[in-house]
Amino acid sequence: MSNRSYWAMATTDLRRELAQAVPRDTLRALHRPRPALHFLVLAWQVLLLAGGVAGAVLADRWYLWLPCAVVIGFTLFNFTVMLHEVVHDAVFARKGRTRALAVLGWLYAFPSGISRSQFTRWHLDHHAQLGDGEADPKRHHLSPKRNARWYKLLYMTPALIPIYFRAAARETATYPEELRRTIRRERLLTVVGQLAILAALVLFAGWWIAFKVYIVPYLFVFPVAFTLNRLGQHYDIDPDDPAQWSTLMKPSWFWDVAFLWSNYHLEHHYFPRVPFYNLPRLHRALRPFYQRHGMTPRTYASLLWHWLVLNRPPHADWHARASRPAA
Repeated sequence: MSNRSYWAMATTDLRRELAQAVPRDTLRALHRPRPALHFLVLAWQVLLLAGGVAGAVLADRWYLWLPCAVVIGFTLFNFTVMLHEVVHDAVFARKGRTRALAVLGWLYAFPSGISRSQFTRWHLDHHAQLGDGEADPKRHHLSPKRNARWYKLLYMTPALIPIYFRAAARETATYPEELRRTIRRERLLTVVGQLAILAALVLFAGWWIAFKVYIVPYLFVFPVAFTLNRLGQHYDIDPDDPAQWSTLMKPSWFWDVAFLWSNYHLEHHYFPRVPFYNLPRLHRALRPFYQRHGMTPRTYASLLWHWLVLNRPPHADWHARASRPAA
């Protein structure tokens, strides 16, 4: 992959306009991490996870334990959002906390069984190469290459696991050998740890408990959370306008809670070092900018409609195609 940033080369004017769109003092305040708030969010996730597990264990009727399993699955996904904060060094006010960030990276990567080093390299390359269909690893390896409804739906099933790890493996093969060894070691430890947890649940609590608190959240809820979140990132875009290479999402208190503010993905690409809890304020500050560019916020319901019902392809202007028949 080229060391040159496609995003940086394509957005010189855009970045200049964005710097002027938000008052300097406001932007400086938005970039300031508040560690106490980050760890309060972490405590909130731990409590959600514990409450979801307790509810699923104690309830036997499906309409009681299934919502708990949904909470568990979304919370497990949100640990990748927490890892995302580590990747962008948006946790501590004082920089250089390398060891603490490494520990947090391990902690946040473990619930999804991924390598923190792979996620870090993959994600930072995605930022640098956004807009390039080949150099952006997420778009090149992970986005569906077949625009068929049945294939898209696979991403919302347990099939996501081999799909994701195959995509990650293809990109990892291009990395230096030392980094590949680190990734293999980290992935082995997280996967073995997850299998150990599942085995312990089956051994000490039985298959029914393991099904409710582990198998359903991981294999059936996590893929839905992952795919829905990704749907609001770069699928409905204007390829001709770098300002719209990410999807502008309509603010929602529900999705702020469900996705830990990662639904503000456009704002994140504009200013990657802004902590996630400040992204709603950044969105409000950028509203005049959005109006000047004629940008309309989307909802997850509308994205699902265009993605699955109208069968729009990824990384395209779905609304410009609205009058055309589905592929």
